[in-house]
Amino acid sequence: MHPGPAYLASDQHLGATPQVQELAFHRWLEHAGEHARVIFLNGDLFDFWFEWGSVVPRGHTRVLGILAGIVDAGVPVHLMGGNHDWWGGQYLSEEVGLVLHKDPVKISLAGHRCLIAHGDGLGGGDLGYRVLKRVLRSRLARGAFRWVHPDVASAIARKVSRTDADGADSESKKFRAEALQRWARERLVEDEELDLVLLGHSHVPARVEVAPRRYYLNAGDWITHRTYVVLNEGRAPSLERWDDT
Repeated sequence: MHPGPAYLASDQHLGATPQVQELAFHRWLEHAGEHARVIFLNGDLFDFWFEWGSVVPRGHTRVLGILAGIVDAGVPVHLMGGNHDWWGGQYLSEEVGLVLHKDPVKISLAGHRCLIAHGDGLGGGDLGYRVLKRVLRSRLARGAFRWVHPDVASAIARKVSRTDADGADSESKKFRAEALQRWARERLVEDEELDLVLLGHSHVPARVEVAPRRYYLNAGDWITHRTYVVLNEGRAPSLERWDDT
């Protein structure tokens, strides 16, 4: 049980996102660290993350420092593994202090009973990705990847990432968003104890009241939208847009 307020965001894709958006996210994190009692980052914080024995991807010093400072100040920060950064490990948990989640989790935030998942592989379609996901996350694949030089591995990851850095809408994105909304509705129908289902992945912000005081929320992304969710005890969840210009 985490008391509120709780701040949730997803899909920053740091490393592929335009610098202006990354800097805005840094400022949002500092704001959240001052106002939230718990922060939940729902997947794809990084456009690529993998931990070798003594090496981690370069380029994220500032955001990791901000996160460590928030944790040191007593605010828990949870990170859900997304399809780009599921391979987080001891560096993020022990050095930075994040609470890592590899699978969907049920958790109480600010008095709301939540089901939180990144969203990749959920809903209809995506069969090819679901098969690939099982392969990439297998013990054998992870062990083999650790033998690839980090410079080579990072270059390969950037090439296959295909993150939509310009944020353009597409039919596939709309299909994914609709599939995730259907999946969330099904979870709320089958589990009457849930108050909220919170997803990311689609990059499409959403706040849908499926039943009285029961919601599907998608935190959107930080490539274009800069959206996030705020939960307060005894109040309906809100979908906010960060604008500090």
